[in-house]
Amino acid sequence: MFSFFRAVGVWLVIGFISQLLIACESTTVEPARYGSLEGVVLESRNNTPVVNAVVTTNPATSSFLTDAQGKFTLPALTTGKYTLSIRKAEYSPQDIAVTISEAAPTAVTVVLERANSANRPPNAPTLPSPADEVTNVAPITLALRWRVTDPDGQSDSLRSDVILYESTSTTRRQLLSNSRDTSVTVSNLKFNTIYFWQVTVRDQAGATVRGPVWSFQTATLPEHRYLYVREENGNTDIYAADVAGAGYRLTTSPFIETAPQLSPNRDRIAYTSNATGQFQLYTMDRDGTNARRITTLAVEGYSNPGIGYRWSPDGAQLVYAHYDQLYRINRDGTGLTLLATAPAGRHFRECDWTAQGNRLLVQTIGSNVFDSEIYLLNADGSNPTLLVSNLPGRVDSPSFSLDGRQLLYSHDVAGLNDVNGRQLDAHLFLQNLDGTGIVDLSGATTSTLVGKPAGTNDVAPRFSPDGSKVIFVNRVNDNLSPPEIWTIDLSRQNRVRLFANAFLPDWK
Repeated sequence: MFSFFRAVGVWLVIGFISQLLIACESTTVEPARYGSLEGVVLESRNNTPVVNAVVTTNPATSSFLTDAQGKFTLPALTTGKYTLSIRKAEYSPQDIAVTISEAAPTAVTVVLERANSANRPPNAPTLPSPADEVTNVAPITLALRWRVTDPDGQSDSLRSDVILYESTSTTRRQLLSNSRDTSVTVSNLKFNTIYFWQVTVRDQAGATVRGPVWSFQTATLPEHRYLYVREENGNTDIYAADVAGAGYRLTTSPFIETAPQLSPNRDRIAYTSNATGQFQLYTMDRDGTNARRITTLAVEGYSNPGIGYRWSPDGAQLVYAHYDQLYRINRDGTGLTLLATAPAGRHFRECDWTAQGNRLLVQTIGSNVFDSEIYLLNADGSNPTLLVSNLPGRVDSPSFSLDGRQLLYSHDVAGLNDVNGRQLDAHLFLQNLDGTGIVDLSGATTSTLVGKPAGTNDVAPRFSPDGSKVIFVNRVNDNLSPPEIWTIDLSRQNRVRLFANAFLPDWK
C-alpha cells in the first residue's frame, strides 16, 4: 500500500516538473524600448517663448522646466502613449496626448493662453498731439495722435475709442471706435473754441482704461478777404481764403453750396444751396456756422442755378431773381417785396446794387442763355433803362464800379450763340453807363500788355474792394479743365492767378 502512494507521488513530481519546463519554453522576455520628446512652449498672443513652464507626464516620469527659448527635452521615455501636462502661473494649464516611438524624437509645440485673472489692463494713453492745453490750433484739418502701451507686451493688439467735446456743448463726437489706429483726423472745428478729447484703450481680454481728458484751443478767425466755390470729389462747396492764399472749407454738406457773398459790414456770408431741391438763399457766420435759410421762393430761372442775387450796400437786405420776378428781402428773411417783373418770355438772372444813386443792375435772359440784356433800375424796381442790348455771343455778370458810374461785364466776342452756353472767347469789358468809353480788359493792344490766353474765357468779373482791380474766372473754353480765379489791374496789366480749381469769387 505504501509502495502505491510512493509511486503516485513520484509521478506527480514528474508531471509538475514537465509542466514547468513547458511553461518556461513558451514565455519570451522582451527588452525595454525607449524614445524621446522635444517641444517648445509659446505665448498665444504673440508666439513668444514661455520660460520656466513645468512639464510633466502621465504615466509619471520626471518633471522639466522650459529654457529661455521656451524649449524642453524629455530623454529616455519608454515608448507608448503619454499625457503631457504644461503648467505655469498666470496661464491656463494645457494637457495634450503624445505617442513616444523609438524611430525618432517626438516633437510638439504647446501654446499657452494667459488666464483672464492674470491679465493686466493696458496702460493709460500718453503723448497727446496736439499737446494738452495747447492754443492757436488751426481748425481746418487737425490730426489727433496718442500712444498706447500694454504691461503684458501686447501693445499691437490694443484698441482705442476716441471722443471729442466742444466746450460750449454737451454733444460728443465719436471719432474712433474699437480701432487699432493711434491717430484720427478731425475737421469742421470752430475757430476760437476750446475742445476736449479722451481716449479709452481696450485689450484682447476686454480690460479697458480711460485716459486723461486732454484739451486744445483753435485759432481765432482769420481776416479772410476772398470767398470762392470749388468742386472736388463730386461736392460743390464754399471756401474762404486770406490775402496770403491760405484757404479753408466753410461748407461740407452733400448738397451744392454756391455763389458766396460776404455782407458789406463783413458779419455774415450769403450763399445759395439746393438742399431743399431748389436753390434757396441762406446766410451763415464767417466761420461757416449758424447757417439760416431766408427765402421760400427759389433763386432760380433761365440759366440761374442760384447765382442771381446781391447784398444791399448797407448789408440790411438782399435783392434776388426768382424766374421773371425780382425780389427784395430783409437779411432775416422778413419783408419780402416784389420789385419788378421781367418782359414777357424773359427771366431775371444776375444783378448788382450800388449806393451811388441807390440803383440796380439786372440781367434779363431768354430761354437761350445767349439771349441776354442788361438794364439799369431804381432800387424800387422802377424806371428800367437798357444799357447793353442782345449782342451776338453771351453777355453775363453785370456789376457796378465803386462810384456807380461804370458797368463791368463779360462778353463772348466770338459771337457764338450756343444753346448749351459754350463760349469761345469771352472778354471782360468796362464802360460808362451811357455806353461810352468801352475798355476791353482782356485784350492786349500793345507789346507791354499781356492779354487773355488764346482758347480761354474770362468770366464772372467783380471789382476789388478798392476799385483798382478786377477779380474774375479764367477757364479753357472746352470747359474740361478746372477754372481758375485771377485778378487784373484796370490798366490791363498784372494778370495774376490767385486760386486753382475755383470759381464764383467774392472779394471784400
